[in-house]
Amino acid sequence: MSQSDLKIGIIGTGAIGGFYGAMLVNGGNDVHFLLRSEYQAVKEKGITINSLVNPELHIHPVQAYQDAADMPKCDWLLVGAKSTADNLGDIIAAAGKPDAKVVLLQNGLNNEDHLRPLLPDSMHLIGGLCYVCLFREGPGLVKHQSNGMIDLGYHSGPAVSKEEQQALLKEGAALLESGNIPTRLLPGVDEARWQKLVWNAPFNGISVVLNAGTQELVGNPASRKLITEMMEEVIAAARARGIDIPDGVIGYMFKGTEIMPDYYPSMYHDWLHKRPMELDALYGELLRLGREVGCSLPKIEAMLDQLKFLQARYLSNQ
Repeated sequence: MSQSDLKIGIIGTGAIGGFYGAMLVNGGNDVHFLLRSEYQAVKEKGITINSLVNPELHIHPVQAYQDAADMPKCDWLLVGAKSTADNLGDIIAAAGKPDAKVVLLQNGLNNEDHLRPLLPDSMHLIGGLCYVCLFREGPGLVKHQSNGMIDLGYHSGPAVSKEEQQALLKEGAALLESGNIPTRLLPGVDEARWQKLVWNAPFNGISVVLNAGTQELVGNPASRKLITEMMEEVIAAARARGIDIPDGVIGYMFKGTEIMPDYYPSMYHDWLHKRPMELDALYGELLRLGREVGCSLPKIEAMLDQLKFLQARYLSNQ
């Protein structure tokens, strides 16, 4: 099937879904966007990507839907909905063809393991790890600060052989690259999810508790010490589970963060707008997996307790 014949669905058109979906539209693809609260605004004004590194991108009109049942059956689904989303399996099943390729663009650990039982066996499930700095500025408005790389790793589905899996990943990479989205292919997703969590676990939670962006966090000795200690706990748990985390990764991540524009991670924006935070995907699963191998993570556990308190306080007032 040629690129022009493929139908692509974006499940969850927030910052991640809006950005990658707009890039794919700009690359000449047939893209269909599922939205909820922002449906009317996007239908009327489209999607705008204000980027610090690329020219401004405005997509209008947008093929937008409020109900997955109204979407055409899609060949590829990019799932930008957060791990806190309800009925995600049913939505994906309604929007995708029986053999759809589902790319899960979420933070956390074991996301694919949790989603797999909710999908038809005939669908392919692919882990997608996004390395991008962006956030929603308003309905249909996305601020892109840097990067945009996606790592792809086959998780499960009817493609049994490595050759079949690699062929599907190459098809996905070609699709993304048509939208000028850099892509890497992985032998799997577990190691990459653990490595990404080394950065995500400290910076997401600390940005909320300390109400600060990355530049202030890496520039202050106290917060830098706490980030380091949390990173060390994630690495210890990963290695206890047999995951290979290279030496020097903490220094590498600090250097990368120091040259980034000042960035407030996704959890900060959930807290700011009083939405449920992805506490279980980023912290709860990590603590469970650590306990299974006798690994104590006191800094991570303390961070989760603080975030639970903050979330309970604002959700109880809604």
